[in-house]
Amino acid sequence: MPGMEDPNFMRGVTLLCQHNEEGALGITVNRQSEYVLEDVLEQLSIECDDPELGGMPVYTGGPVHPERGFVLHSRDRSWEATVEVGDGICVTTSRDVLEAIAAGEGPEKFLVALGYSGWESGQLENEMRENAWLSVMASADIIFDLPVDERWERAVARLGIDVSSLQPAGGHA
Repeated sequence: MPGMEDPNFMRGVTLLCQHNEEGALGITVNRQSEYVLEDVLEQLSIECDDPELGGMPVYTGGPVHPERGFVLHSRDRSWEATVEVGDGICVTTSRDVLEAIAAGEGPEKFLVALGYSGWESGQLENEMRENAWLSVMASADIIFDLPVDERWERAVARLGIDVSSLQPAGGHA
């Protein structure tokens, strides 16, 4: 919601990748970090000869375990630890996807993120009941095709809502 004051989530678009009785895990897709892909590849001793690829932004996936990497990608291939998390959206946490990307053999579309957002059992459900979040179906085009600064507005627009008409906090009828 527009009134979310936590800087980790204010106007954030977070893809929910896992949700079960133990809790939930999401990756924010509209917060660029100070890192680029070359930084991550160098840290893992993976060579990349493509300066354009190496200059791609790395996203801040969330405040939890910022040293942990995630690759959100199109469903055109699978790697060691690939899980489909939405229509045409997969997440991979294994090194082999980064090696494939660096070699020019990776997925057609991808986003690399460090860290994630986590909720303990029942926490996200309580926040949803308190109207802290707007919820829309995952959309590969929002994640992979839109400029980062347009993702939040486009996600909200999928609800048929004019962003300017939203109040800072939700209520209950």
